[in-house]
Amino acid sequence: MQCKYHPDRPAEVFCASCYAHLCRECAEEAGPGKYYCFQCATLHAVSEVGTFLREKREKGQEKKEKKKKEWGPFHYFVVLSSVLILVMWGVVIFGGQKAPARTVDFAKKGRVLLLAVGGALKSYALYEGNRYPEQLTDLIPEYLSLREGEAFHLERLSYQRDSKIGYRLSLASPEGGEMDIILTPKGIEYTSPSREGA
Repeated sequence: MQCKYHPDRPAEVFCASCYAHLCRECAEEAGPGKYYCFQCATLHAVSEVGTFLREKREKGQEKKEKKKKEWGPFHYFVVLSSVLILVMWGVVIFGGQKAPARTVDFAKKGRVLLLAVGGALKSYALYEGNRYPEQLTDLIPEYLSLREGEAFHLERLSYQRDSKIGYRLSLASPEGGEMDIILTPKGIEYTSPSREGA
């Protein structure tokens, strides 16, 4: 028998795929005693690579599915943290102590009242289209949190609307020797204490 590709040479082996007779030069050895012609060797190599890639892809998918099913330390940490946060919020919302009652005595702390009303005026202007109230009692209860019967504290303040700057707010009668504080939308103004009997 002669080689399929070299008719002048004798065939020594045959292709394991197409059974063509091959000389030693045309034969591609695939394993001990197993030979392929060039075309079949190429097809076999491509087929093996395809099979290898398919198997590798299937193993990768199996690993991903396995990882999805496994719980690691991070998953346990997230679940435990979430449970603790929910428990703390439950205690805060449904249990625990009541909020402390307001302890500021506006009768003794005139400047605290002044600053609280100043903040309420700014909130009023923000939500009412940059306008200011006609009188301070218009701030209660939406902008200034005073209890029933506490509106009389506002009589300790001097409030004047000003067309140029918006308003001027100060204590009606500051304590002797203290600087007078005047609040305006532009900030705080200080005036020297009035000297009585000078």
